Amino acid sequence: MGCRALIVLAVALLSGILFHTPGIAQSRSFRLGVPDVIAETGFLQYLLPRFSLKTGIRIEIVGDTAPSELRLSDGASGRAVFSGLGKTWVLTTPDEPNEHAVRFRDWLTGDIGRRTVDAFEANGKQVFTAALKQEDDSGPVLLSGDAVRGEQLAVLHCGRCHMVNEATRLSTIGSSPSFAVMRSFTDWQMRFEAFFALNPHPAFTLIEGVTEPFDISRPSPIVPVEMTLEDLDAILAFVSRIPPADLGAPIQYQ
Repeated sequence: MGCRALIVLAVALLSGILFHTPGIAQSRSFRLGVPDVIAETGFLQYLLPRFSLKTGIRIEIVGDTAPSELRLSDGASGRAVFSGLGKTWVLTTPDEPNEHAVRFRDWLTGDIGRRTVDAFEANGKQVFTAALKQEDDSGPVLLSGDAVRGEQLAVLHCGRCHMVNEATRLSTIGSSPSFAVMRSFTDWQMRFEAFFALNPHPAFTLIEGVTEPFDISRPSPIVPVEMTLEDLDAILAFVSRIPPADLGAPIQYQ
């Protein structure tokens, strides 16, 4: 089995863990065109599963001349993502980009993606260096959806543990971060989109058409959280409008 085939298989298997319904998994995918010189380093086997495990988005690796929704190259135009092998590598998208491809591009140039790039080593040596972080001047991200309904759903499903708004301040678990605190995280959107796959949520969360019913021998330990993808979109729209909590400056050590 070739290097590319192994990459596709690994990412597909990880995506299948989160999304058991073939129709859902199929719709959350895109093709990434990659030069052989990159594929042969083993970098993609390290990088792509980390993205797919968090998002449930499957990435199919194709050659750099094959049709794709996102292309990695050493070209002069595109968004610089990392340097290595004596070149600077950029990602380019077609005129009408695939939303999942854009999600990967933004992840790769964000804090988590940049740290992941820098951490990859071969024979004990760092191979690639992440591009400098690009400042975003586009303002806050406001996701589409019914934010009013999203707040109601968040209170109903999440308010038992998290402080969703002022009305839930006294009815939450103190060890659970508030929505405002989580909104201050750089990867807040990813956390909320894939919350049902992050512990402890899989033990009591059902997403229609995405997660499988609980095993009859291992029922949910609490009243299950049941919602649809449309419900999740509404909650995301609400969360995107929450002002991030001001956590202050990092602690300075002498």
